[in-house]
Order: sequence, then C-alpha cells, then structure tokens
Amino acid sequence: MTLDALAFPVIDGHNDLPWERRESHDSGVEGIDTEQDTLHTDLPKLRAGGVVGQFWSVFVPADDPDPVRTTLQQIDTAHRIVERYPDDLTFVRTAAEARAAVDAGRIASFLGSEGGHSIGDDLAVLRSFARLGVRYMTLTHNDDTTWADSATGARAHGGLTDRGREVVAEMERIGMLVDLSHTAPATMRDTLDVATRPVVFSHSSTVAVDDHPRNVPDDVLARLADNGGVVMITFVPKFVSRAWADWEEAGSEGEPPLVTVADVADHVDHARQVAGVAQIGIGGDYDGTPVLPPDLRDVSRYPVLAEELRRRGWGDDDLRALASGNVLRVVAATDDRFARTALR
Repeated sequence: MTLDALAFPVIDGHNDLPWERRESHDSGVEGIDTEQDTLHTDLPKLRAGGVVGQFWSVFVPADDPDPVRTTLQQIDTAHRIVERYPDDLTFVRTAAEARAAVDAGRIASFLGSEGGHSIGDDLAVLRSFARLGVRYMTLTHNDDTTWADSATGARAHGGLTDRGREVVAEMERIGMLVDLSHTAPATMRDTLDVATRPVVFSHSSTVAVDDHPRNVPDDVLARLADNGGVVMITFVPKFVSRAWADWEEAGSEGEPPLVTVADVADHVDHARQVAGVAQIGIGGDYDGTPVLPPDLRDVSRYPVLAEELRRRGWGDDDLRALASGNVLRVVAATDDRFARTALR
C-alpha cells in the first residue's frame, strides 16, 4: 500500500532505541522482532502503531569523554538494528527512499544525532556523519556547546555564536537538517535568522501549554511557516503537563498527576493554531524517557492520538500531514544536497 493511501502513517522524529540497546544489552540487537515488555519499541509494536518511518536517535550524553567515538558506535548500532531485520526495516537517506520503503512494506529508517557535542567541534566529523546517513543534528542536548546555548544549560553565549552560525551554514550546505529541540529560545531565534532551509524540532512541545524550558515559545512557532520547518510534538510528561513538571520540581513525592493523550493533543492543537497545520509532526521520544502517558505507553499507541484528534474535528488530510506528510516535505527540501553527501 502506498504512503498516501494510509490513514495515519507515522514517521516519528525521535526514538532512542539504539541507546536503550547500548544500556541494557551491550548494544545487542536481538529480540526486537518479538514483543518486549521492557521496551517502548519493538517491531510488533511499530507495526501495530502504524509506524512507517522512524528517525533513530544516535544520542550520546553531553559529558561523554569521547563523544565522536561513542556517536560512531551508536551509528553502528542503528545500522545493525536495520540490517538485522531487513524484512521490516530499510535504511533511508531521502524522502524518495522513504516512500519507496513504505511502498515495499518496510519501515523507513532515518538517523538523527542528538547534540552538537557529538561532532567534537569539528566540521569534518559533521560531514563524515552525514556520509554515514545522519539526517539531522540537534544543535545542543541538555548542556550548552561551545557555540550554542541549550534550553537547560547555563546559556552563556546569548544564543548562537559565530562558530554556531558556521556549523548551521555547513549543515545546510551538505543537506543535514538543523534540529532545534533542546536549544534555548535565543538559539532558536538566531538559527531562524540565518536559516535558508527548513529546520525541525525533532521532539518538543509548546511553552503556551506547558511553560517548560524544553518547549517552543509562540514567537518561534509563528516563524516556522516562513521557514517551512516542522515542530514534532513529544509525549514526555514533564514537557506535556505543567502539573507533572511541578510535581517533579517539588521532589516527585506522592502520586504523580495523570497525563493523558488529551494533554498531548492540546500541544498539537496549539502548535497548529500558531504555526499552521503544515508545520507540525510527531516526535514521541520513546525509549528515551522512563515514563509516558499511560494511553501513549509505547509505539503501538499512535492511533490513540489520531482518534483524539478526530474527536476534535481533525480531517484525514490534516492527520496524514501531521503523521508524516509535513516531515517528509522538510526532508525532501534538503534531499538534493544530502544525496550528494551521503555514502552509497
């Protein structure tokens, strides 16, 4: 079945299964083809959730003593996951390749690097990651880099430095998507000031619904239409629910507040209202957070979000745009440059 014929064909912007495999299985890739109670993500759950594409995160912590080496190991793990299950997964670099994978009945597998520390402040490393198929890089993780402020860092630079603008320019030159999740608002704004291609937020929600530093303020959302970018709404409770964030900040004592699919849908609706329906997507952060809303507890549950949005009056075309159409458009906008960079 073709991508356009599916009701809610999900291409999710961020999944940390490669890091989960590193932490729990010494980077082993066996067992993902059967349902695993300890995983948010396995092949049966992906199929049940209507997932047709996934950006697998090749995350490493910001305090890793050798982040370039560790990121290469994570890239290797992601490739090995895809290679181990060729009947279900296909490694892709472009929107056209993703569509072909879906048409063949396989889950299109992109890579995304989470945090500019991964390149060791070296543009040669950035280009090498692109050649290995890394399709986006998040400019920061939880800490500032030497050239960009993080949402949860010291914010010492006031946004993006001249070196940061050089990194962004090189990413655009080689067709690697600039990911602004985890960045400080000043970094978001500075990047949009210089961006010539669409940006992504691979897993972020909205400040207006939950005033958390990891979320996106309205003035930035409003600029996405002119940029052509996409914000992919995440499911992490503290980024979705102010009540949950307050509970965590107070020491996580007693029963936590209930976070539901309706809370996630509130962010989707708000992003649509401010940025437009063409600028939103989904980035669940599965296997990258210990807790999720119960009704979105694993990757089989995307249809629950679709049903909540249908209840709110969303039509089929808008649901398909949210699920995958918008992010594929953004990928396609940089396909030409990236295809010339990536190894074959």
